[in-house]
Amino acid sequence: MLKYSIVVPLHNEQENVTDLYARLKSVMEASGETFEMVLVDDGSDDGTFPLLREIAAVDSRVTVVKLRRNFGQTAGLAAGFDHARGEYIIAMDGDLQHDPADIPIFLEKIAEGYDIVSGWRKNRVDNFWLRRFPSRCANWLMAKFSGVDIHDFGTTFKAYRREILEQVPLYGELHRFIPALASWHGATIIEVPIKNVNRERGASHYGISRTFRVFFDLITIRFLLRYLARPLHFFGTVGMLSILAGCSVGLWLLAQVRFSATARWIQSARYRSARRNAGSPLSRARPARALLRRATVARPERREHHL
Repeated sequence: MLKYSIVVPLHNEQENVTDLYARLKSVMEASGETFEMVLVDDGSDDGTFPLLREIAAVDSRVTVVKLRRNFGQTAGLAAGFDHARGEYIIAMDGDLQHDPADIPIFLEKIAEGYDIVSGWRKNRVDNFWLRRFPSRCANWLMAKFSGVDIHDFGTTFKAYRREILEQVPLYGELHRFIPALASWHGATIIEVPIKNVNRERGASHYGISRTFRVFFDLITIRFLLRYLARPLHFFGTVGMLSILAGCSVGLWLLAQVRFSATARWIQSARYRSARRNAGSPLSRARPARALLRRATVARPERREHHL
């Protein structure tokens, strides 16, 4: 088995592909260990894939994976992990903001026995309001929600033991949470400072909208970490609350129906009683007596006049 696999997802990075390959090759050959590069074209519509194909044609250590469309960074990493054959897997971005010269730091910590080595962009050079401040807030929330005390969940630059990745599901934007998910399986994690440099060529593919997606993924992570092994504790609670609410509404509706039926029965009984009273001889005589009484009262008194 190969010692190391370098997995790099790329999207419209034709300006960086050649330089990235040359720098990765130089660093890994200096390590003296067997390695491969798994370069994933995530639906690029520029010249990225032709350049990757040319590199793979001259270097058998390069494997190129092409996705039919742009599925996103997590899908690109998952495809690369599936094709990686190394005992240890190092993931990084293809825009050269992750310096390949930092790879020996990861190899050193992996050799010490850690399961995951996570990069930490300690001195970031990004825009404060658009990148650094939202990232700081998101990383703080991730650390609180996951219980994993690292500073930089967002960076792709990490090294993993192969068996750890095989236990972690990847979808959505969950590549940022691999340390959190792996910690649930008992993985040992260490964080190492890395250089963060400005992009020299090409355009960034990330914006402020990515931060909002991360907040939604936090809910997913919270659920997975708490209920992954006991999902019925969550769904059972929700189900019981729903049953109680349904029974309460049902009893209230039943009481309303019974009350309405009783009210209608009383009203009907009164109506029938009134009809019976209206049809009796006594009830018919009463109006005649009343008329006779009124006529008697209204009749004028006769006076006799004597001549």
